Amino acid sequence: MCCFSVTTPLGLFARLFQRPVHVSATNILARMVAPGVQALAYGMNLEAREPVAMVLPLPVVPGSGEDAVTFVDLSKEPQMFVHLAQLFEFAQVAARKGGISFPSRSAPTLVVHKVGAFVASYVPTRADFSRLDPRFRLPEVLFDAVPHYADYGFAVFQLEPGKVTVHPMAMKFPTRDPAQLFFPTVHVHDGRFHPKAKFDHALYYQTPRRTEVGELIPFSGFENDAVAWTMPTRSYEGLVVEKQAILRRRLQGKLANQDTWIAA
Repeated sequence: MCCFSVTTPLGLFARLFQRPVHVSATNILARMVAPGVQALAYGMNLEAREPVAMVLPLPVVPGSGEDAVTFVDLSKEPQMFVHLAQLFEFAQVAARKGGISFPSRSAPTLVVHKVGAFVASYVPTRADFSRLDPRFRLPEVLFDAVPHYADYGFAVFQLEPGKVTVHPMAMKFPTRDPAQLFFPTVHVHDGRFHPKAKFDHALYYQTPRRTEVGELIPFSGFENDAVAWTMPTRSYEGLVVEKQAILRRRLQGKLANQDTWIAA
């Protein structure tokens, strides 16, 4: 899920003409970095008129605690997804050639981390949103539309206004399903959940089930996903295995608004 939370304008007129957050060219990377531990990186083009909070649900093992998520600083790797896309270029040439309450006085506020260009927090349960810094908001409609998020954890990133390409946000977390890679592809950009949404996503992943690069003839694929023609030569803070094939799945057009799981 890429759910954006913005300040609700005062007055009916302002709400009617509020401009939603515009997001494009979403890139997500997932890999099991250790038994039961998934890494996730998220990048995109973003246009917003005011500061927004982006919320990513995480299928953490229930009861993992407030330290379950480790944020990874990729501020020195702003071109990571550009580099990963370039690994597939030979294939292209060959082919065509609701609001939350303020923090409770009885509970400490959650830790806020400076991760590169972001301020990030981890919210271990839905109930803990009341302990989050009041700058962050999450529409309650999301939990009505996607009830299985009720026992998920959430990574929350504060993003500045403007028109920017966001450097990848990354983290590692103990996943409840080590047999599958989780990609948060549900999106809520205007405070409302729509059963179908416009997708412009590239999902990158690595799996020990396919470690070799693609072959020219026949054109290579793996379970309907593209296989890179060359291997990565950098680990990007340990998120990628060097000298192992990268795979990519594209989600484009009007599709069911749901998260994506791929066998690990």
